[in-house]
Amino acid sequence: MIELGGIIILGILAQWVAWKLKIPAILPLILIGLLVGPISSEFFSADGSKWIEPIWNGKEGLFPGESLFYFVSLAISIILFEGGLTLRMGEIKNVGPAITKLITIGSIVTFFGAAVAAHYVFYLTWEISFLFSALIIVTGPTVITPILRNIPLKKDVSAVLKWEGILIDPIGALVAVLVFEFISVDGGGEYTKTAFIEFGKIVLFGSTFGFTFAHALNFIINKKWVPHYLMNVFALASVLGVFILSDTFAHESGLLAVVVMGMVLGNSKSPYLKELLYFKESLSVLLISILFILLAANINIEDLLLIYNWNTAILFGIVVFVLRPIGVFLSTQGSNLKLNEKLFISWVGPRGIVAAGIASLFGLKLAKDGVPGAEYITPLVFMIVLGTVLLNATTARMFAKMVGVFLNKSEGILIVGASRISRLIGHYLESNGRHVVLIDSNPTNIKQAKDLGLEALNTDIYSDTLLDNIELNDVGYVMALTGSSDINKYAINKFSNQFGENGSFRLVASDEINNADVSIKEGLFSHTDDYFSLTEVARKYPTINEIKINDKSHYESLLQTTINDKDIIPLFLKNTKGDFEIISSNNKHVEEVGAGWTLVYLGKLLSVPKTELSKD
Repeated sequence: MIELGGIIILGILAQWVAWKLKIPAILPLILIGLLVGPISSEFFSADGSKWIEPIWNGKEGLFPGESLFYFVSLAISIILFEGGLTLRMGEIKNVGPAITKLITIGSIVTFFGAAVAAHYVFYLTWEISFLFSALIIVTGPTVITPILRNIPLKKDVSAVLKWEGILIDPIGALVAVLVFEFISVDGGGEYTKTAFIEFGKIVLFGSTFGFTFAHALNFIINKKWVPHYLMNVFALASVLGVFILSDTFAHESGLLAVVVMGMVLGNSKSPYLKELLYFKESLSVLLISILFILLAANINIEDLLLIYNWNTAILFGIVVFVLRPIGVFLSTQGSNLKLNEKLFISWVGPRGIVAAGIASLFGLKLAKDGVPGAEYITPLVFMIVLGTVLLNATTARMFAKMVGVFLNKSEGILIVGASRISRLIGHYLESNGRHVVLIDSNPTNIKQAKDLGLEALNTDIYSDTLLDNIELNDVGYVMALTGSSDINKYAINKFSNQFGENGSFRLVASDEINNADVSIKEGLFSHTDDYFSLTEVARKYPTINEIKINDKSHYESLLQTTINDKDIIPLFLKNTKGDFEIISSNNKHVEEVGAGWTLVYLGKLLSVPKTELSKD
C-alpha cells in the first residue's frame, strides 16, 4: 500500500515540479523512477533491494506474474487512444507542405537511418534495430510545449514544431506497433509466409475493430443513449473493451485497434469530442505519472550497464546531430523557412512519453519471449528520451539566440472576443502585417473570423489551454473587446503577464465613461466609447480608414473631432516606420507624433481634403 500510494504522490509531485520549472514532465518522472528503482538498489539499500519493486519476486513487489505487462498494456492503450483523438486529417492539409514532409520524409530518414546506426553500432538484429528506430520517430507535444513555451519565436517556427509533435505522435506509435507486431508474429521476426499472414491478421483485425467501434461509440454518444455523467467512463470502458476484444481475435492487435479508434473518433463531428479529449487528457496525466515511475523503477543496473559505453554516445550523436538535421533539411527544401530557422528546428527534437512507454512495453514482452537483443530496447530508448529532453531543455533558448530566431520584441496581438468589431480590427491589423489571434467561446464568431482568413481559436478564457499554446509566443499585446466588462477585466488580469509584455488593453465600461474622475491605464481607444458605441459605428460604417498627420497640432485637432463626432472612433497611430501604437483612453497624446504619422480610425470619413485620405 505504501509503495502504490507513494508512486501516485511522487508522480503528481513530479508533474507539479515540471509545471513549476517549465520542463517536460517525463524528465522528473523517469529520474524519480530510476532513483527509487535501480539507483536505490545499488547505492542506498543494504540488501540490494529497490525502494519500489514493480514485479513481485516472491518477497516484495506490486504486480505478481505478468500483471505489470497487463497494466502497462492497458495504460498505453488509453494514452495512444488519446493521442489518436488529437489527429485531425483536415489539419494535415492545412499545416503546410513543410510539416507534411517533416512527418513523412523526416520520419523515413529517422526510421531507416537509426535502424542502420543501431545495427552497426550495437550489433543488434535488424528486427530490433528497426523497432528501436520506429520508437524514436515520435517527438510529442508534451515535451515540445514546455521547452518552447517561454521562447518567443516566429509563428512559422513554432507552428512547425508544434504540429510535428501533435501529428507524429499517433503516426509514430502506429509505425512502432506495426514493427513490433511483425516481430512478435514469428518469434524472432523471420520473414516467412506464416509471419506475413499473422501480420496481415493483426492489421486487418486491429484496423477493422478500431474503425467499426469508433463509429459505434460515436453513434451511441450522439444518440444520447448514455447519460452525460456516464459518458466519459463509458468511453473509457469502450476503449478498454475494444483493446481486449481485438487482442483476443488477433494477438497483439489491440494497440493498433485503439490508435485507429482514436483517429476515426477524432475526425468525427461529435459535439462531445472536446469533452472526451479533456477527460482522456486528465486520465493520461495520472496514468503517465504512475507508468513512468514504474517503468523506470523496473530497469535493473544490468540494463543500464548494457549501454554504459562509448557506443551509446555515438548512437545518440548520429540520431540527434546527423539524422535529425538531414530529415529537417530534406523536408523543408523549397519552403519559406530561412537557414537559421531550419537549424533551430533541427536542434529541437526531444523524444516523448509515447516513445518511452511503448519501448518499455515492447522491450519487456520481447525479452520475456527470448527475442535476441530485446534487452537493449528499453535502456536505449530511455537514453534517447532523457538525452534529447535534457539537451533541448537546457540549450533551446540559448541556441535560438545564437542562430537569430529569438524574438527580442513580440509584436503579435491577441484579441479577446471575435465579434464584428473584433473581426474588423483584426482583419485590418492582419492586412498590415501583424500576427493577430482572436479567441472566443462562440463557434459562429470563430467561423466568421476564419472565413476572413483570420487565425481564431474557439476557447474559453477561463481554461488554461491558451497558456500552453506555443504558437502565441510572438504575441506581445492583449486587446479585450468583448461586450462584458467583467470578462474584459478578467482577460487582462489573466493574460497580461504572458501575452501583454508591450501592453494590455480593454474597452472601457459604461459606468466608467460617465465617471470623469476614473483613470483607466489599460482603457482602449477613447474614454467616451464602449463596446456598444463601437458596435453601432461598425454597423453604420464598417470600414477602417487612415488619414495622414501633418504635425502634432493637426493630430490634436483630429482627436477633438473624434470626441465631438460619435460616428468616428480613433483606434491606432502608425509611425513613419509603419509600426502601430494602440491609442489608449487616458494617453492619447503621444509626444513623438508629427509629420508622416497616420491616424487609423473607425467610422465615417473625416471632413478633410481627399488627398489626405486612404481607405483600407
